[in-house]
Amino acid sequence: MSTLSRRLLLAFAAFGLAAASTSTVVHYKLLTNPGYTSFCDVNATVSCTQAYLSRYGSFLGVPVAVAGVFFFLLILLLVAIGGGEKSRIRESVPAYVFALSTIGLAFTMYLAWASYVQLKTFCMLCAATYVAVVALFIISGGATTFPMTTLPRRAPRDLRTLFSSPVALVLALLYIVGAGSVIAYFPSEAAQAQAAAAAPMTPLTDEQRTKLIEWWDLQPRVDLSVPAEGAKVVVVGFSDFQCPHCRSAHEQYKGLIAKYAGNSQVRFIAKNFPLEGECNPNAPNGNHMAACEAAAAVVLARETGKAAVMEDWLYDHQTTLTPSMVREAAKDVGGIADFNGGYAKALEEVKADARMGGALGVNSTPTFFLDGRKLPPGVVPPEYIDALITVELQRAK
Repeated sequence: MSTLSRRLLLAFAAFGLAAASTSTVVHYKLLTNPGYTSFCDVNATVSCTQAYLSRYGSFLGVPVAVAGVFFFLLILLLVAIGGGEKSRIRESVPAYVFALSTIGLAFTMYLAWASYVQLKTFCMLCAATYVAVVALFIISGGATTFPMTTLPRRAPRDLRTLFSSPVALVLALLYIVGAGSVIAYFPSEAAQAQAAAAAPMTPLTDEQRTKLIEWWDLQPRVDLSVPAEGAKVVVVGFSDFQCPHCRSAHEQYKGLIAKYAGNSQVRFIAKNFPLEGECNPNAPNGNHMAACEAAAAVVLARETGKAAVMEDWLYDHQTTLTPSMVREAAKDVGGIADFNGGYAKALEEVKADARMGGALGVNSTPTFFLDGRKLPPGVVPPEYIDALITVELQRAK
């Protein structure tokens, strides 16, 4: 292996490690901070969130971003230690990198297909790791000087040689322990959603409350044209059943909604804003291919009295939803006997919600309005909404 080849392998392994590490941080924040918005979330088409929180964001329970970190770290350590000028396995290292990057390339092609074809989403950080894998594959392939068929025969000897070094042995042990620990303790989406739902609302401090009211009084008010039905405070939310942040909002606001369930002065209204062109002209390039069916299923489930159950099921299965899956669940979960027969009519309501959202400037989900004033996009902590409801109720008196 030439010095140039080694430098290039080190450079692209480091580049891939940086991209994968950033992806891991973003994925972690998305799971632990519902209000977090990634810097690479430009719109519904260019979005890291859509990729990480989709069903393709993890493989066998391991986040793809985390797997990427340990993939590139392994190659970086292999080239740095085994590819040194005095290393006795220097000439074998490109072959091992080529074997690893071949596996990595297969996963890259699968993930690229999932992102661009299935999700119709471009993830900048994901693309960076794809570039790194392809570069490692090409460079290592060109630097390999012996037939790959001889690699299995060389491997036992090379491993003994490599691990004869105490430094290499310690690094290998640290690598294995570190990988296992990170994978074991990395938060899961389901666990975080359950924890957020169970967490009690924390009352605001006097300073937080004062700043909130000062900000609130500066927000413009629009006419939502929704029936208050005698309520003094009306909260309207626009959501998409395939939106990861909408799932977080659904879980976190359960306690808030339950608090005012018996209060006729406060009304919560759910509106649909599916990121799918079939039922939302404001999202012609939306990539949530089951969002329209999901919204229609909830509309139809109101007639059977199972709308809430249908909503919970849809959010619980958010990462695996397909149109056919929703249709089956509409029957089994929502008790809807003829989904296809009622679909067109239900879709008209969904489209009306989407048009309303578009007229109000909704361009992401979830988006909430409280008494005609727009809250910041995303999941606003429930204690802040609770505080605003209290303020508006007091003013209404």
